[in-house]
Amino acid sequence: MNGPRKIAILGSTGSIGRNTLDVISRFPERFEVVALAAGENVSLLLEQAKRFRPRLVSCKNEALAERIRAELPPGTELLTGKEGAVAVATHPEADLVVSAMVGAVGLLPTYEAVRAGKTLALANKETLVMAGRLVMNEARSRGVKILPVDSEHSAIFQCLSAGRISEVARLILTASGGPFRTRPAEEFRHVTPEEALKHPNWQMGAKITIDSATLMNKGLEVIEAHFLFDVPAEKIEVKVHPQSIVHSLVEFVDGSVIAQLGPPDMRIPIAYALSYPERLPLRLPRLDLVAVSPLTFEEPDLEKFPCLRLAYEALAKGGTAPAVLNAANEVAVEAFLAGRLRFDQIPVLVERVLASVPVSPGDSLEEVIEADILARIHAEKIIDQLEV
Repeated sequence: MNGPRKIAILGSTGSIGRNTLDVISRFPERFEVVALAAGENVSLLLEQAKRFRPRLVSCKNEALAERIRAELPPGTELLTGKEGAVAVATHPEADLVVSAMVGAVGLLPTYEAVRAGKTLALANKETLVMAGRLVMNEARSRGVKILPVDSEHSAIFQCLSAGRISEVARLILTASGGPFRTRPAEEFRHVTPEEALKHPNWQMGAKITIDSATLMNKGLEVIEAHFLFDVPAEKIEVKVHPQSIVHSLVEFVDGSVIAQLGPPDMRIPIAYALSYPERLPLRLPRLDLVAVSPLTFEEPDLEKFPCLRLAYEALAKGGTAPAVLNAANEVAVEAFLAGRLRFDQIPVLVERVLASVPVSPGDSLEEVIEADILARIHAEKIIDQLEV
Protein backbone atom coordinates (compact mmCIF):
# COMPACT_ATOMS: atom_id res chain seq x y z
CA MET A 1 0.00 0.00 0.00
CA ASN A 2 1.21 3.46 -0.90
CA GLY A 3 0.97 5.81 2.07
CA PRO A 4 -0.78 5.22 5.38
CA ARG A 5 -3.95 3.13 5.60
CA LYS A 6 -6.87 5.51 6.08
CA ILE A 7 -9.19 4.56 8.95
CA ALA A 8 -12.76 5.47 9.88
CA ILE A 9 -14.01 4.46 13.33
CA LEU A 10 -17.63 3.90 14.36
CA GLY A 11 -17.74 4.18 18.15
CA SER A 12 -14.49 6.06 18.66
CA THR A 13 -15.16 6.98 22.32
CA GLY A 14 -15.98 3.45 23.49
CA SER A 15 -13.53 0.86 24.77
CA ILE A 16 -12.69 -0.61 21.34
CA GLY A 17 -12.55 2.83 19.73
CA ARG A 18 -10.15 4.17 22.35
CA ASN A 19 -7.92 1.12 22.05
CA THR A 20 -7.97 1.42 18.26
CA LEU A 21 -6.76 5.00 18.48
CA ASP A 22 -4.07 3.91 20.94
CA VAL A 23 -2.78 1.41 18.38
CA ILE A 24 -2.96 3.99 15.59
CA SER A 25 -1.04 6.52 17.68
CA ARG A 26 1.82 4.03 18.03
CA PHE A 27 2.21 3.76 14.25
CA PRO A 28 1.55 7.23 12.78
CA GLU A 29 3.42 6.32 9.61
CA ARG A 30 1.11 3.32 9.03
CA PHE A 31 -2.35 4.78 9.74
CA GLU A 32 -4.31 7.99 9.26
CA VAL A 33 -7.69 8.72 10.88
CA VAL A 34 -10.13 10.25 8.39
CA ALA A 35 -13.48 9.97 10.21
CA LEU A 36 -14.81 9.34 13.72
CA ALA A 37 -18.34 8.62 14.96
CA ALA A 38 -19.32 8.74 18.62
CA GLY A 39 -22.51 8.82 20.67
CA GLU A 40 -22.89 11.19 23.62
CA ASN A 41 -19.30 11.52 24.86
CA VAL A 42 -18.59 14.64 22.81
CA SER A 43 -15.90 15.94 25.16
CA LEU A 44 -13.76 12.89 24.38
CA LEU A 45 -14.70 13.10 20.70
CA LEU A 46 -13.41 16.67 20.68
CA GLU A 47 -10.11 15.57 22.23
CA GLN A 48 -9.79 12.85 19.60
CA ALA A 49 -10.58 15.29 16.80
CA LYS A 50 -7.91 17.73 18.02
CA ARG A 51 -5.31 14.98 18.23
CA PHE A 52 -6.00 13.04 15.03
CA ARG A 53 -7.44 15.81 12.79
CA PRO A 54 -10.06 13.72 10.92
CA ARG A 55 -11.95 15.15 7.95
CA LEU A 56 -15.30 14.23 9.54
CA VAL A 57 -16.74 13.57 13.00
CA SER A 58 -20.26 12.64 14.03
CA CYS A 59 -22.19 12.49 17.30
CA LYS A 60 -25.66 11.44 18.46
CA ASN A 61 -27.66 14.63 17.95
CA GLU A 62 -27.54 18.34 17.15
CA ALA A 63 -27.69 19.47 20.80
CA LEU A 64 -24.48 17.56 21.55
CA ALA A 65 -22.89 18.81 18.34
CA GLU A 66 -23.41 22.42 19.35
CA ARG A 67 -21.26 21.86 22.46
CA ILE A 68 -18.15 21.16 20.37
CA ARG A 69 -18.76 22.72 16.96
CA ALA A 70 -16.83 25.94 17.65
CA GLU A 71 -13.79 24.09 19.05
CA LEU A 72 -13.26 21.57 16.28
CA PRO A 73 -10.05 21.87 14.24
CA PRO A 74 -10.30 23.78 10.96
CA GLY A 75 -11.37 21.49 8.15
CA THR A 76 -13.18 18.96 10.36
CA GLU A 77 -16.82 18.57 9.32
CA LEU A 78 -19.43 17.75 11.98
CA LEU A 79 -22.56 15.66 11.32
CA THR A 80 -25.12 14.01 13.62
CA GLY A 81 -27.45 11.05 14.02
CA LYS A 82 -27.79 8.04 11.74
CA GLU A 83 -26.85 10.11 8.73
CA GLY A 84 -23.62 11.19 10.38
CA ALA A 85 -22.67 7.64 11.37
CA VAL A 86 -23.36 6.40 7.84
CA ALA A 87 -21.27 9.26 6.41
CA VAL A 88 -18.36 8.18 8.62
CA ALA A 89 -18.82 4.53 7.59
CA THR A 90 -18.83 5.40 3.89
CA HIS A 91 -16.25 8.19 3.90
CA PRO A 92 -14.72 8.19 0.41
CA GLU A 93 -11.13 8.32 1.72
CA ALA A 94 -11.49 5.45 4.20
CA ASP A 95 -9.70 2.21 3.29
CA LEU A 96 -10.85 0.40 6.42
CA VAL A 97 -13.82 0.96 8.73
CA VAL A 98 -13.62 -0.13 12.37
CA SER A 99 -17.17 -1.01 13.46
CA ALA A 100 -17.08 -0.59 17.25
CA MET A 101 -20.47 0.84 18.16
CA VAL A 102 -22.25 -1.18 20.85
CA GLY A 103 -25.64 -2.66 20.09
CA ALA A 104 -28.17 -2.57 17.28
CA VAL A 105 -27.33 1.08 16.55
CA GLY A 106 -24.23 -0.16 14.74
CA LEU A 107 -26.10 -2.28 12.19
CA LEU A 108 -27.05 0.35 9.61
CA PRO A 109 -23.69 2.17 9.33
CA THR A 110 -21.80 -1.13 9.29
CA TYR A 111 -24.04 -2.51 6.55
CA GLU A 112 -23.56 0.69 4.55
CA ALA A 113 -19.78 0.39 4.96
CA VAL A 114 -19.98 -3.06 3.36
CA ARG A 115 -22.20 -1.74 0.57
CA ALA A 116 -19.61 0.98 -0.04
CA GLY A 117 -16.94 -1.70 -0.50
CA LYS A 118 -14.94 -0.83 2.62
CA THR A 119 -12.71 -3.39 4.32
CA LEU A 120 -14.39 -3.96 7.66
CA ALA A 121 -12.74 -4.50 11.05
CA LEU A 122 -15.77 -5.83 12.92
CA ALA A 123 -16.21 -5.44 16.67
CA ASN A 124 -19.97 -4.77 16.59
CA LYS A 125 -21.19 -8.36 16.95
CA GLU A 126 -24.82 -7.25 16.74
CA THR A 127 -24.39 -6.62 13.00
CA LEU A 128 -24.01 -10.33 12.30
CA VAL A 129 -26.35 -11.43 15.10
CA MET A 130 -29.19 -9.37 13.66
CA ALA A 131 -28.51 -9.61 9.93
CA GLY A 132 -25.70 -12.10 9.44
CA ARG A 133 -26.97 -13.66 6.23
CA LEU A 134 -27.71 -10.29 4.63
CA VAL A 135 -24.37 -8.76 5.61
CA MET A 136 -22.24 -11.75 4.59
CA ASN A 137 -24.05 -12.08 1.25
CA GLU A 138 -23.47 -8.38 0.61
CA ALA A 139 -19.80 -8.71 1.56
CA ARG A 140 -19.32 -11.67 -0.76
CA SER A 141 -21.06 -9.96 -3.68
CA ARG A 142 -18.86 -6.86 -3.31
CA GLY A 143 -15.61 -8.67 -2.51
CA VAL A 144 -15.43 -7.04 0.94
CA LYS A 145 -13.09 -8.56 3.50
CA ILE A 146 -14.46 -8.73 7.07
CA LEU A 147 -11.72 -8.91 9.70
CA PRO A 148 -12.93 -9.88 13.19
CA VAL A 149 -11.89 -7.74 16.15
CA ASP A 150 -13.57 -9.63 19.01
CA SER A 151 -10.77 -11.55 20.71
CA GLU A 152 -12.57 -14.89 20.23
CA HIS A 153 -13.31 -14.43 16.55
CA SER A 154 -9.88 -12.98 15.87
CA ALA A 155 -8.43 -16.09 17.51
CA ILE A 156 -10.51 -18.38 15.30
CA PHE A 157 -9.60 -16.34 12.23
CA GLN A 158 -5.92 -16.77 13.06
CA CYS A 159 -6.27 -20.48 13.87
CA LEU A 160 -8.04 -21.13 10.56
CA SER A 161 -4.82 -20.29 8.72
CA ALA A 162 -3.70 -23.78 9.78
CA GLY A 163 -6.28 -25.54 7.59
CA ARG A 164 -9.28 -25.25 5.30
CA ILE A 165 -12.75 -24.38 6.55
CA SER A 166 -13.94 -27.69 5.08
CA GLU A 167 -11.51 -29.47 7.43
CA VAL A 168 -12.95 -27.94 10.61
CA ALA A 169 -14.44 -30.36 13.13
CA ARG A 170 -15.23 -27.79 15.84
CA LEU A 171 -14.88 -24.14 16.67
CA ILE A 172 -14.35 -23.71 20.41
CA LEU A 173 -15.11 -20.27 21.82
CA THR A 174 -13.72 -19.61 25.28
CA ALA A 175 -15.56 -17.66 27.98
CA SER A 176 -14.16 -16.24 31.21
CA GLY A 177 -17.34 -17.20 33.03
CA GLY A 178 -17.73 -13.63 34.27
CA PRO A 179 -17.82 -12.48 37.89
CA PHE A 180 -20.49 -14.99 38.99
CA ARG A 181 -19.02 -18.24 37.69
CA THR A 182 -18.81 -19.71 41.19
CA ARG A 183 -21.73 -17.87 42.79
CA PRO A 184 -24.83 -20.01 43.50
CA ALA A 185 -27.72 -19.29 41.13
CA GLU A 186 -30.12 -18.71 44.05
CA GLU A 187 -28.11 -15.59 44.92
CA PHE A 188 -28.51 -14.04 41.47
CA ARG A 189 -31.69 -12.18 42.45
CA HIS A 190 -29.56 -10.06 44.80
CA VAL A 191 -26.80 -9.17 42.29
CA THR A 192 -26.29 -5.41 41.96
CA PRO A 193 -25.17 -3.55 38.82
CA GLU A 194 -21.95 -2.60 40.63
CA GLU A 195 -21.12 -6.27 41.21
CA ALA A 196 -22.01 -7.27 37.65
CA LEU A 197 -19.80 -4.55 36.20
CA LYS A 198 -16.66 -5.97 37.85
CA HIS A 199 -15.29 -8.27 35.17
CA PRO A 200 -12.42 -10.42 36.48
CA ASN A 201 -10.14 -10.10 33.43
CA TRP A 202 -11.22 -7.55 30.82
CA GLN A 203 -11.86 -3.82 30.79
CA MET A 204 -14.98 -3.33 28.69
CA GLY A 205 -18.03 -1.10 28.38
CA ALA A 206 -21.06 -1.57 30.63
CA LYS A 207 -23.28 -3.42 28.12
CA ILE A 208 -20.66 -6.00 27.15
CA THR A 209 -19.62 -6.49 30.78
CA ILE A 210 -23.19 -7.32 31.83
CA ASP A 211 -23.51 -9.65 28.83
CA SER A 212 -20.35 -11.39 29.98
CA ALA A 213 -21.85 -11.82 33.46
CA THR A 214 -24.96 -13.52 32.01
CA LEU A 215 -23.00 -15.40 29.28
CA MET A 216 -25.24 -13.73 26.68
CA ASN A 217 -22.06 -12.27 25.23
CA LYS A 218 -20.90 -15.78 24.43
CA GLY A 219 -24.28 -16.63 22.95
CA LEU A 220 -24.09 -13.64 20.64
CA GLU A 221 -20.56 -14.71 19.68
CA VAL A 222 -21.80 -18.20 18.75
CA ILE A 223 -24.31 -16.62 16.34
CA GLU A 224 -21.65 -14.28 14.98
CA ALA A 225 -19.21 -17.16 14.45
CA HIS A 226 -21.86 -19.14 12.58
CA PHE A 227 -22.26 -16.41 9.99
CA LEU A 228 -18.69 -15.13 9.93
CA PHE A 229 -17.06 -18.51 9.33
CA ASP A 230 -20.02 -20.33 7.70
CA VAL A 231 -19.90 -23.14 10.27
CA PRO A 232 -23.10 -24.86 11.50
CA ALA A 233 -24.18 -24.30 15.10
CA GLU A 234 -23.60 -27.95 16.03
CA LYS A 235 -19.89 -27.45 15.30
CA ILE A 236 -19.58 -24.38 17.56
CA GLU A 237 -18.94 -25.04 21.24
CA VAL A 238 -18.29 -22.87 24.29
CA LYS A 239 -15.86 -23.74 27.08
CA VAL A 240 -15.39 -21.69 30.23
CA HIS A 241 -11.75 -20.69 30.62
CA PRO A 242 -11.44 -18.44 33.70
CA GLN A 243 -7.90 -17.22 32.94
CA SER A 244 -8.82 -15.62 29.55
CA ILE A 245 -5.46 -16.58 28.06
CA VAL A 246 -6.63 -19.04 25.39
CA HIS A 247 -8.91 -16.84 23.32
CA SER A 248 -10.42 -19.63 21.20
CA LEU A 249 -9.50 -22.87 19.48
CA VAL A 250 -10.16 -24.71 16.22
CA GLU A 251 -10.23 -28.49 16.01
CA PHE A 252 -9.60 -30.00 12.58
CA VAL A 253 -10.83 -33.35 11.27
CA ASP A 254 -7.44 -35.01 11.86
CA GLY A 255 -7.67 -34.30 15.61
CA SER A 256 -5.27 -31.35 15.61
CA VAL A 257 -6.41 -28.49 17.86
CA ILE A 258 -4.97 -25.05 17.12
CA ALA A 259 -5.30 -22.38 19.80
CA GLN A 260 -4.47 -18.68 19.95
CA LEU A 261 -3.09 -17.45 23.27
CA GLY A 262 -2.24 -14.01 24.53
CA PRO A 263 -2.70 -11.56 27.40
CA PRO A 264 -6.26 -10.24 27.78
CA ASP A 265 -5.52 -7.00 25.91
CA MET A 266 -7.85 -5.91 23.08
CA ARG A 267 -5.06 -3.98 21.37
CA ILE A 268 -3.70 -7.29 20.08
CA PRO A 269 -6.73 -8.34 17.96
CA ILE A 270 -7.36 -4.70 17.00
CA ALA A 271 -3.81 -4.32 15.68
CA TYR A 272 -4.09 -7.57 13.74
CA ALA A 273 -7.27 -6.37 12.02
CA LEU A 274 -5.78 -2.95 11.25
CA SER A 275 -2.57 -4.32 9.76
CA TYR A 276 -3.72 -7.65 8.27
CA PRO A 277 -2.04 -9.63 6.77
CA GLU A 278 0.95 -8.16 8.60
CA ARG A 279 1.58 -8.08 12.36
CA LEU A 280 2.66 -4.98 14.24
CA PRO A 281 5.37 -4.90 16.94
CA LEU A 282 3.12 -3.66 19.75
CA ARG A 283 5.71 -3.94 22.52
CA LEU A 284 3.09 -4.93 25.08
CA PRO A 285 3.90 -7.13 28.10
CA ARG A 286 4.66 -10.65 26.85
CA LEU A 287 2.71 -13.72 27.89
CA ASP A 288 4.41 -15.55 30.78
CA LEU A 289 3.04 -19.10 30.58
CA VAL A 290 4.42 -20.06 33.97
CA ALA A 291 2.93 -17.03 35.67
CA VAL A 292 -0.55 -17.59 34.19
CA SER A 293 -0.61 -21.34 34.86
CA PRO A 294 -2.61 -23.41 35.39
CA LEU A 295 -4.94 -22.95 32.43
CA THR A 296 -8.28 -24.61 33.13
CA PHE A 297 -11.47 -25.33 31.18
CA GLU A 298 -15.04 -26.12 32.23
CA GLU A 299 -18.36 -26.83 30.59
CA PRO A 300 -20.77 -23.87 30.79
CA ASP A 301 -23.71 -24.32 33.16
CA LEU A 302 -26.74 -23.72 30.93
CA GLU A 303 -29.20 -23.95 33.83
CA LYS A 304 -27.35 -21.31 35.80
CA PHE A 305 -26.69 -19.16 32.69
CA PRO A 306 -29.68 -19.78 30.38
CA CYS A 307 -28.84 -16.87 28.08
CA LEU A 308 -26.31 -19.07 26.27
CA ARG A 309 -28.99 -21.71 25.67
CA LEU A 310 -31.41 -19.05 24.42
CA ALA A 311 -28.86 -17.86 21.86
CA TYR A 312 -28.47 -21.36 20.44
CA GLU A 313 -32.27 -21.66 20.29
CA ALA A 314 -32.60 -18.34 18.45
CA LEU A 315 -29.95 -19.41 15.94
CA ALA A 316 -31.81 -22.69 15.38
CA LYS A 317 -35.07 -20.80 14.75
CA GLY A 318 -33.32 -18.64 12.18
CA GLY A 319 -34.80 -15.68 10.36
CA THR A 320 -35.30 -12.68 12.63
CA ALA A 321 -35.10 -14.72 15.87
CA PRO A 322 -31.48 -13.67 16.61
CA ALA A 323 -32.47 -10.01 16.08
CA VAL A 324 -35.35 -10.47 18.53
CA LEU A 325 -32.97 -12.11 21.03
CA ASN A 326 -30.54 -9.22 20.74
CA ALA A 327 -33.21 -6.52 21.08
CA ALA A 328 -34.75 -8.16 24.14
CA ASN A 329 -31.33 -8.49 25.74
CA GLU A 330 -30.43 -4.85 25.07
CA VAL A 331 -33.65 -3.72 26.76
CA ALA A 332 -33.07 -6.15 29.64
CA VAL A 333 -29.51 -4.96 30.29
CA GLU A 334 -30.55 -1.32 30.19
CA ALA A 335 -33.41 -2.03 32.59
CA PHE A 336 -31.11 -3.93 34.97
CA LEU A 337 -28.59 -1.10 35.03
CA ALA A 338 -31.44 1.34 35.73
CA GLY A 339 -32.78 -0.75 38.63
CA ARG A 340 -35.98 -1.72 36.79
CA LEU A 341 -35.10 -5.41 36.45
CA ARG A 342 -33.28 -7.94 38.62
CA PHE A 343 -30.18 -9.69 37.31
CA ASP A 344 -31.90 -13.09 37.40
CA GLN A 345 -34.81 -11.66 35.38
CA ILE A 346 -32.64 -10.84 32.34
CA PRO A 347 -32.94 -14.34 30.80
CA VAL A 348 -36.60 -14.53 31.87
CA LEU A 349 -37.38 -11.40 29.89
CA VAL A 350 -35.39 -12.56 26.85
CA GLU A 351 -37.11 -15.95 26.81
CA ARG A 352 -40.59 -14.41 27.05
CA VAL A 353 -39.88 -11.98 24.22
CA LEU A 354 -38.51 -14.79 22.04
CA ALA A 355 -41.71 -16.74 22.66
CA SER A 356 -44.04 -13.82 21.94
CA VAL A 357 -42.56 -12.13 18.86
CA PRO A 358 -43.27 -13.87 15.53
CA VAL A 359 -40.21 -14.88 13.50
CA SER A 360 -40.02 -13.75 9.87
CA PRO A 361 -37.45 -14.76 7.23
CA GLY A 362 -35.43 -11.56 7.58
CA ASP A 363 -34.84 -11.18 3.86
CA SER A 364 -34.28 -7.42 4.06
CA LEU A 365 -32.70 -4.94 6.45
CA GLU A 366 -36.11 -3.30 6.89
CA GLU A 367 -37.58 -6.61 8.04
CA VAL A 368 -34.76 -7.09 10.56
CA ILE A 369 -35.18 -3.56 11.93
CA GLU A 370 -38.95 -4.06 12.19
CA ALA A 371 -38.37 -7.22 14.27
CA ASP A 372 -35.93 -5.30 16.47
CA ILE A 373 -38.50 -2.57 17.14
CA LEU A 374 -41.32 -5.04 17.83
CA ALA A 375 -39.12 -7.00 20.26
CA ARG A 376 -38.29 -3.83 22.20
CA ILE A 377 -41.97 -2.94 22.52
CA HIS A 378 -42.77 -6.43 23.82
CA ALA A 379 -39.82 -6.31 26.22
CA GLU A 380 -40.98 -3.04 27.77
CA LYS A 381 -44.49 -4.41 28.27
CA ILE A 382 -43.13 -7.51 30.00
CA ILE A 383 -40.86 -5.44 32.27
CA ASP A 384 -43.94 -3.55 33.48
CA GLN A 385 -45.50 -6.89 34.46
CA LEU A 386 -42.49 -8.20 36.42
CA GLU A 387 -41.88 -7.52 40.09
CA VAL A 388 -38.38 -6.26 40.85
